[in-house]
Amino acid sequence: MNIQRFTAPTSREAMAKARNAFGDSAVILSTRSTSEGFEVMAAAEESLASLADSASPVPTPSRPAAAPTAFAARAKAAATQAQPESVAGDTEALAMSTLSFQEYVRERMLRKRRESMQEAAPAEAPEPQYRAPVQTAPTPMPAAEPIVVPVQRFNEPVRAAFGSHLGQQPIRTRDTAEPAWEDSQPSVRFASKEDSRMAVELTALKDMIEERFNTLAWLGSSKQNPIQSNLMLKLIRAGYSPAMARAVLDRVPADAGAPEAFRWLMDVITRNLKVSAPAAGLCDEGGVVSLIGATGVGKTTTAAKLAAQCVKQYGAASVGMITLDTYRVSGYEQLRAYGRMLGVVAHLAHDRAALKDLLNLLSGKRLVIIDTAGLGQRDQRIQDMLDVLDMPKVKKTLVLNAGSQGDTLDEVLTSFKASSLHGVVLSKVDEAVKLGPALDALIRHQVTLRGVANGQRVPEDWQNPDASALVRMSMGTSGKSAYDPVATDMGFYFAPTDARGVHLGASHV
Repeated sequence: MNIQRFTAPTSREAMAKARNAFGDSAVILSTRSTSEGFEVMAAAEESLASLADSASPVPTPSRPAAAPTAFAARAKAAATQAQPESVAGDTEALAMSTLSFQEYVRERMLRKRRESMQEAAPAEAPEPQYRAPVQTAPTPMPAAEPIVVPVQRFNEPVRAAFGSHLGQQPIRTRDTAEPAWEDSQPSVRFASKEDSRMAVELTALKDMIEERFNTLAWLGSSKQNPIQSNLMLKLIRAGYSPAMARAVLDRVPADAGAPEAFRWLMDVITRNLKVSAPAAGLCDEGGVVSLIGATGVGKTTTAAKLAAQCVKQYGAASVGMITLDTYRVSGYEQLRAYGRMLGVVAHLAHDRAALKDLLNLLSGKRLVIIDTAGLGQRDQRIQDMLDVLDMPKVKKTLVLNAGSQGDTLDEVLTSFKASSLHGVVLSKVDEAVKLGPALDALIRHQVTLRGVANGQRVPEDWQNPDASALVRMSMGTSGKSAYDPVATDMGFYFAPTDARGVHLGASHV
């Protein structure tokens, strides 16, 4: 009999190998999954047909009762004998092996039944209450039927199954169908995170397109109006943000000439810059003023200038000085040195309780100045310091470096809670190349400017804020910096950027 084994990763590939070997007459004898893959036993239909024609039922005569060893010996003899040369001999050997196995199973079941009956018998009974099985001749078994191997052709269901003489149901298997066109189509895809990401990207794309059209419309109108384009170039060179420049220039009178438009622009910026009144500075208001800000912006020097102004007007007895700077080396010594020069005693507070005691001690002073430790705008201790200063009478005043970048100033104002500040002191004005970023941040955050420090001298380098003078100073830059744009670069300032910060308009260059 020409039986071959075919192994492949999948059943379809294994059956395809069998079909290639035997053609359309291939018969699948058995299938199983192994560690190497899917295994298929197949043969040609012609060889099985000759087996079915020559096979005949083998009668089983009645046999006397014998011990299980007789059946074992019979099975061993059948297994050790030479392989039969004919199909009939092969069938007889297989039938003998099957009968031996049946007798072995029956003897094993009888032995288990006797053991279970012995365990269930009462303990007080002298002997087991069961009848020993009588060794009689076994019931004659029906004639062994020839093994009928189910013939399974391609694209046909299984016709029959072996073992029907034992009362078993035929083995049901699925029909093997040819690969259909639908099998090559992708399966239905359900909603996933990719769909939500795509929706977000589509929304961002819509916003970008709208912004792009608005930018192109504004650039088209600016080209038609050269006065507006020149004013835009001046504002960008002065350091003002494009957002503020566009918001201001959208309201320029259409019939105004170049000089009138420039004066109108200066007046608009001046009116939107909030400053304290000439007679309402920090020294004139009095009370408890705390100076907060980033590291190195000049808080201690600003405190000395304020104390000097008050000493000059109202005397040394009208000023009190407290420092909370316990982090910086010689921070307290620097403030105490300024106090000795002015005749004012400087005190040190380590915590909120000590600060309250010192404020009660200095409650009779006209002006009490609290100097704090410098903290970067991203320091987590900012909130702790603000909580220490959270008292009804304390006026939190932020000291800003006028020479800082616009983005840095925005971040500092946000971190130090610009909405809860009493005001802002602009320091190091003499070191700033452009005042536009500082004034732009003050206007957008709507904070009040309380003083201007334009040097290191105490107390000379201190001025009360003047909005018109500061705006004129900011617009008076020479424009010789490498960071200043030219007229042809204005389109890039208003072109929208993608997520990486690359201008989308750069592809047109």
